[in-house]
Amino acid sequence: MIGATLFLIFVVLMLAGVPIGVSLGIGGMVAIALANSGTQMFGLLAAPQNFYASIAKYPLLALPMFVLVGAIFDRSGVAQRMVTFAIAVVGRGPGMLPMVAILVAMVLGGISGSGPANAAAVGGVMIAAMSRAGYPAAFSASVVGAAAATDILIPPSIAFVVYSVMVPGASVPAMFAAGMVPGVLAGLALIVPAVLISRKHGFGKSETGEPRPPFWSSLREASWGLAAPVLILGGMRVGWFTPTEAAVVAVFYGLFVGMAVHRTIRFGDLFEIFREAAEISAVIMIVLGLAGIFSYSVNTLGLADPITKFLTGSGLGSTGTLLLLFAILLVVGMFLDGVSTFLIFIPRLMPLAQAYQWDVVWFGVILTMKVAIGQFTPPMAVNLMVSCKMAKVPMEDAIPWVLWLVVSFIAAAMLVIFFPQLALWLPRALGY
Repeated sequence: MIGATLFLIFVVLMLAGVPIGVSLGIGGMVAIALANSGTQMFGLLAAPQNFYASIAKYPLLALPMFVLVGAIFDRSGVAQRMVTFAIAVVGRGPGMLPMVAILVAMVLGGISGSGPANAAAVGGVMIAAMSRAGYPAAFSASVVGAAAATDILIPPSIAFVVYSVMVPGASVPAMFAAGMVPGVLAGLALIVPAVLISRKHGFGKSETGEPRPPFWSSLREASWGLAAPVLILGGMRVGWFTPTEAAVVAVFYGLFVGMAVHRTIRFGDLFEIFREAAEISAVIMIVLGLAGIFSYSVNTLGLADPITKFLTGSGLGSTGTLLLLFAILLVVGMFLDGVSTFLIFIPRLMPLAQAYQWDVVWFGVILTMKVAIGQFTPPMAVNLMVSCKMAKVPMEDAIPWVLWLVVSFIAAAMLVIFFPQLALWLPRALGY
């Protein structure tokens, strides 16, 4: 009865427009109060204790720093210089600008860990450029929104930090290493339909005769941005700093590039940059804390046990069960953001992962790929919301184009499901 009340309150509040984090917290606290009044199963202090315990974790210090890195590089002019360099590499012609958008988003994924921030940085440059070359605004928005989803796979990744905090045995360095190959694979998978669609419809023909930017000068201009992933990931690998310290180093590096090298950030801009990063970080941390109350209630009431027993006894086997979970979570991802999906479902799914002896690092990559797909699958589609807003088109206009990109991303995820070494090879080779 208490379990039914818990989920009913959560669903009703969410459908009523209450923020997901608040809905989770209220549902959890009501369950605690009901259980405490009946069987004394819970203490009254369980709610604040679990709120604090959910966010008082050292690895989470990296989260606001990586959010700040994204805000800094968004305003540093790095994206424009990377676009110029990418055009110098791949050239011009039908389908080349979408390829550039995806490649630049992948490189920026090695700097910041936020998909919407990536969509804003890439979209601010690429949507206008694609419009001038004759690409429909809805198609441009679809490509940018999908490309930005690679951000949470290519390290550093906020999603991987959250997952590693929740799952013992999945360290942040291991998750970062595991996401590299699947992230690149997903980016390459997006390039295929983007280029094929462009050539089929003749998008971008108007830029075929335009000259390429000079290679060496554009490389020199983009070198500061290209060096950022090397600094962040290479520094962690050689032991100069931990992932949390790497986030702080990335902040100072971004400020140096923006203020001293490119001089696109002034002292007067810092307050707005810090305020934006603080607001985003605060929202994520509050959701983490409130979801901790919800998870504590569900776990203590044993509500996940019947689900786990049903799936393990369904006869689908390890792969069949995983595919069923992936399909279910794809639908869930259309309505919930990534952090909320992790916080609600990971505690429920860990008993299942243990029952089938799934590698927790590989499983985390699969869940993160699912979250990435949700970032550009309507109606939630936070990345697509950002890119459509920048392109000034309604999201429904982008659906015919984005569906092809969703299918290609799912195909990349299927490869990781059926070939786990795509995710596990690099962390094992690096000794994680």
